[in-house]
Amino acid sequence: MSLHDESTEIEISRVQRLYDASNRVFSSGKAGLPTLRHIRWLQEFLDVMEPSDVGIDALSDDEGLADPESSLMSRNGLILGRTLKQITYIHIHECEDFSIGIFCLPAGAKFPLHDHPNMVVLSKVLYGSVRLKSYDWVTSPCSSPKKAGIAKLVSDNRLLDARCKPSVLFPRSGGNLHSFYAETPCAILDVLSPPYSEDMGRPSKYYRDIPISNLPGYAVLKETDLPDDLTVRGAPYMGPELSVDMEFC
Repeated sequence: MSLHDESTEIEISRVQRLYDASNRVFSSGKAGLPTLRHIRWLQEFLDVMEPSDVGIDALSDDEGLADPESSLMSRNGLILGRTLKQITYIHIHECEDFSIGIFCLPAGAKFPLHDHPNMVVLSKVLYGSVRLKSYDWVTSPCSSPKKAGIAKLVSDNRLLDARCKPSVLFPRSGGNLHSFYAETPCAILDVLSPPYSEDMGRPSKYYRDIPISNLPGYAVLKETDLPDDLTVRGAPYMGPELSVDMEFC
């Protein structure tokens, strides 16, 4: 019998495969700047992801829970995605080159218009449905004292759900600035490269859009302070453990 009997091989989790692919595409010194072909290849790993692959139970509701407001986990140790009552972020991984995480939103939750400075972002809706509005800068925004500039509307009220292919945005195209509204309880799995960083000049900034009446499809975007009503709760990652490449992360 072979020392590598198939019955003894360890199955690699989908989230591990996503991490490995992200590490190969984005990590410094691996293969240079990613090409569109690299990005499309990475999208294939994101496309097959399901809630249970990242430790989320997207089927159970709050029936039978003593305190649905505070209960996060089901009996099998997964996050009860549909019972969350406020926007919740599940951190999976972050290094200098990329991050992986999940936003869970209750029905009716709104995430305000925000940017992704010099980033590539891949996103996959794991369950539920969300409406997306997005822009790209037309003019380089001025920064005195806050950013402002003209942007072109890319998507308006676009519906995304788990049947949709993963979306991708780039530093100057694909809807780099976006907002979303949860039509139903939903979760969005994101891969960001590079991740947000105040120290590296990539802070998250928020905007309000002012449509230009005589120029349909365009708006003036003005930076605003972090909205007072935006609260993001943290929840633990309950999915398969990752084997991380310590050389680059």
